[in-house]
Amino acid sequence: MSIETIGAVLGLALLDTLSPTVIGITLYLLLTRPHRVGALLGVYLGSVAIAYFALGVLLMLGLGAVASLVDDTVWAWGQAVLGAALIVGSYFIPDKNPERASIRARSFSMRSMLLLGLGTWLFEFATAVPYFGAIGIMTSADLPAVQWSPLLGGYVTIMVIPGILLLVAWAAMGERLRARFERWQNKLSSGSRTVVSWIVWIAGCLILLEAVDTLFTEVTVATPWG
Repeated sequence: MSIETIGAVLGLALLDTLSPTVIGITLYLLLTRPHRVGALLGVYLGSVAIAYFALGVLLMLGLGAVASLVDDTVWAWGQAVLGAALIVGSYFIPDKNPERASIRARSFSMRSMLLLGLGTWLFEFATAVPYFGAIGIMTSADLPAVQWSPLLGGYVTIMVIPGILLLVAWAAMGERLRARFERWQNKLSSGSRTVVSWIVWIAGCLILLEAVDTLFTEVTVATPWG
């Protein structure tokens, strides 16, 4: 497994930490302060990570079977087209629909947190663009399961790290962070379109650069991971 593949996948994982839904629900739970907030948040974040890991396993197994039938150059060109399409499409992401209700945890129970995590997995495909890009990169690299499974595990762990860090910060400082967390929540809500647009644009760039590196080996592509 090359350092370029690892760097591209983990770079997309870091980009996925900007998920407005995961951060927004975490802030909401912390500000609402339900009983056993740490356990509730753990169930929510864990269900998101496990759901994305399970989906990734299914996609890797399915795409792996297909990829073996497709020429590497054709696959790389498809990856390049996808990256370019994401870059262009990022400029046309529609404004947030004001009629769409924000996700809120109205019933604070372990079951509701599990369902909320699955809901995040099912409905937030716009911000899952980096995730699907990472799956495509691992598939094109033709990694064996012993290599892509821990890399996928690292990806989904990085995805939920912001929620863990927010919980740790709240546990350490508590109410002193309330005003700041409320500002972050308001900014996240009002700027959700901008966040998603940037996520899609950067993901497109990373996917396109990885494809160019595969297609044009004589050209040196400068990336953050070397």
